[in-house]
Amino acid sequence: MASAPSSTSDLRATGGIHLPDSARHLVKILVTGPFGVGKTTLIDSVSEIRALHTEEHLTQASAQVDDLDGVRDKATTTVAIDFGRISLPGGVVLYLFGTPGQERFRPLWDDIAYGALGALVLVDSRRIDASFDVLGLVEETGLPYAVAFNAFPDAPSHYTDEQLRAALDLEPATPMVVCDARDPHSSIDALLALVQHLIDDHPAENR
Repeated sequence: MASAPSSTSDLRATGGIHLPDSARHLVKILVTGPFGVGKTTLIDSVSEIRALHTEEHLTQASAQVDDLDGVRDKATTTVAIDFGRISLPGGVVLYLFGTPGQERFRPLWDDIAYGALGALVLVDSRRIDASFDVLGLVEETGLPYAVAFNAFPDAPSHYTDEQLRAALDLEPATPMVVCDARDPHSSIDALLALVQHLIDDHPAENR
């Protein structure tokens, strides 16, 4: 499976909570995917500010409605949003909004997605079918998106790019990369793949 182009330097800013003077383009990006796929981890790994999380402990009651297949060891869940920020070269600043992964939080989707220019959809290759609902939501909004397979240690490695694209029914132009949500460089590469897709999708607006 193809991976995103490697970063040559650490792109995260080190200037504290304030926007850098070079900021010119402020872009809202969704980081989405099914429950337990690594959205919170990715935002944590790249955010140049202290990331905001709205996590709560899973309860016995939620176990009756949330699909825990493949994520039995997960103890918490995002119940509203995750939020982080990262500054990229060229004065581009990404505001990252992580969405809840469960269907019961569907009413929040439209509010969180409002004003976003694109979405990074995280996928777990051990449970690809868990991504279908989220991909459907993203496509309903009309948002351009990229798909990033989070590299879990026990993820299967025998699938080809063609098989994965077919399983997710992706358009040929939709970027598909591999990332490790724990690794800032890898996560930034996945975000850069999405940003490049947005630029390619709207070339006249980015001159």
